[in-house]
Amino acid sequence: MLERHFTLLRTIDRIRALWLGSAIDRYVNWLDERRAATATIKRHVQALVQFNNFAVANGAGAWEDLPALIDAFVTHWMSEHGKWCRTPQDRAVVHANARVPVEQMLRLVLPGFGGTVQRVTLPFLGSAPGFFPHLSEERGLRPATIHGYVHNLRTFEAYLQRAGVDHLPALAPSLISTFLTERAQRLSALGMQGCTGALRVFLRYLHRQGIIPTDLSRAVPRGRGYKQASIPRAIAWSDVQRVLEAVDRRSAIGKRDYALLLLLVSYGLRAREIAAMQLEDLDWKQAQLCVPTRKGGHSTRYPLSATVGEAIIAYLRAGRPTVDDRHLFLVTRMPYSPMPHWAISARVASRLHAAGIQVPRAGSHTLRHTCVQRLVESDVPFKVIGDYVGHRREESTLVYGKVALHRLRQLAIGDAEDAL
Repeated sequence: MLERHFTLLRTIDRIRALWLGSAIDRYVNWLDERRAATATIKRHVQALVQFNNFAVANGAGAWEDLPALIDAFVTHWMSEHGKWCRTPQDRAVVHANARVPVEQMLRLVLPGFGGTVQRVTLPFLGSAPGFFPHLSEERGLRPATIHGYVHNLRTFEAYLQRAGVDHLPALAPSLISTFLTERAQRLSALGMQGCTGALRVFLRYLHRQGIIPTDLSRAVPRGRGYKQASIPRAIAWSDVQRVLEAVDRRSAIGKRDYALLLLLVSYGLRAREIAAMQLEDLDWKQAQLCVPTRKGGHSTRYPLSATVGEAIIAYLRAGRPTVDDRHLFLVTRMPYSPMPHWAISARVASRLHAAGIQVPRAGSHTLRHTCVQRLVESDVPFKVIGDYVGHRREESTLVYGKVALHRLRQLAIGDAEDAL
């Protein structure tokens, strides 16, 4: 498929004559099957040609020798192509331009090759390498829960580095107290509960393994959470209209995000539920939408509204890449993998900010709360609302009684009997 993207025959002959020429040709075919743009393929081939030359110059004699050269090649690439970088984001782009093509090609030609770099670097991997296997194997925590530990402990690790603490045995209660004071300035009460909980588990593990001499988990205070202490972070329906109107639906990303926003605000779905949806979950003959994997372990069928259906059809016809993957929503960059739940939430947050909507912790749950609040304002019974959005407990729905202002106003002016 090199002929489809390179016009000069001598360029194609030069690529195929390389030591890695057959692997590059196979990789281009793989990219072409995934509808990668010609500009993307040329950029990847450029990196692979340089990797071929680097590997030959460093004495590689077999393809099995190549994984060990990836880090050195990326360093060499950064020294040649990263001089213009001014921000960490710039450096990340240049870094990916070198590493991604090489690792994707090696996954095709080397059985069992999975990549040389974890996308999420685990904190304290050198000083406490068994902690995260302990969470998954001994405690049986789900990957989403472990992700929370990674986030909180990475922040703690960065704090210790700034404080000049190179060894975990040097930990002291004063350091922990200062760290928590610093985090409390940026986190909500619920966020602090997650932070302190992860820190206590980590410190107990360090003491059990003999890494630190004293159990410092007692130095981590236990915050108290109160039920009904917060108000759902919903936005007004007029703000929803502003967000939807601000989406440019001429682009593939706009068509996809518009369909995402309508699904969230119309049915109150969670980001994980949308991320798991398949093309088969759309029953066009019966005009139904199936949500097979709800948080409570059950499934739900909704009538598919005309507005949502038209938005999804527009995305499927002119926005969704033509690939074999059956997930409904895909990322817009090759290799067009399914959108993870956190990416869906991030897209919603981006759309809210672009429309000038100010809301704490903007994300997909903002629109879920908005959907429920609109149902409350329409006097839909709370039991019906809970079933509609998939609440497992009635307490989860009753919290929205605090935003039923039309009912609360009646109580305040003395019409309590009518309101109740």
